[in-house]
Amino acid sequence: MRFGLVLFTSDRGITPAAAAVEGERLGFDSFYVPEHTHIPVKREAAHPLTGDSSLPDDRYARTLDPWVSLATAAAVTSTITLGTAVAIPVEHDPITLAKTVASLDHLSGGRVVLGVGFGWNTDELSDHGVPAGRRRTMLREYLAAMRSLWSDEQSEFAGEFVNFGPSWAWPKPVQGSSIPTLVGAAGTDKNFAWIARSADGWITTPGEQDIDARVARLQHMWRESGRDGDPEVVVLDFKPDADRLARWRDIGVTEVVYGMPDKAETDVVVYLERLADTLTVLT
Repeated sequence: MRFGLVLFTSDRGITPAAAAVEGERLGFDSFYVPEHTHIPVKREAAHPLTGDSSLPDDRYARTLDPWVSLATAAAVTSTITLGTAVAIPVEHDPITLAKTVASLDHLSGGRVVLGVGFGWNTDELSDHGVPAGRRRTMLREYLAAMRSLWSDEQSEFAGEFVNFGPSWAWPKPVQGSSIPTLVGAAGTDKNFAWIARSADGWITTPGEQDIDARVARLQHMWRESGRDGDPEVVVLDFKPDADRLARWRDIGVTEVVYGMPDKAETDVVVYLERLADTLTVLT
């Protein structure tokens, strides 16, 4: 079972590059950042944690671009995996996003993981022209089109939301024909069915820790869908607990990820050193 970090990036505090360098130095396996292009001031969408239109953190409006953030991290690291938790592909042009992700994978030596979300902030999605009630279908099509650009020597795609004729697109991902894709969403049958059909694994939502039955359900639906192996399961944890970590390892959790504060670099380094020491003792 791997251990990773997630930085809710903002225009203050430690930079993504510095955070990734410290994570790699301390032996963490992965470094994730989130995405919000903007936050409409007037919203109707309820936040999953607050239950209404209020936000639990002002960083939602201050989030750095994830691909620029990860590119800066890639330039100063060599082993740590670089991912999004989560990005919102439907807020971008899929052809240019495929190029961006493949370029980062190429330049980082094959270290990219694409964590995606359906997008809880439907007001934000609306500003990008995402039709109401079509975000899941749109995301599935975007990922299919991007995978074609990543894998086919001559790619083409004809769909409801993406259309392009025979095209060349390099670089291809270093990792092979695609980029590992995880879905950050609640652990429901609807989401697990989507994952089993169109992704490589699941990222839990914050606060979702009683997951034993949910992981078993995902694994069952994965096999029923004819997928080989086991799905990736990435858990967002808050505080390490030896018994919980051992149980998660036994049920098939592949990675546990911890958040870090967007404070000054010296403060964050102290926090990460304590976290790394704790994990060493507990595991």
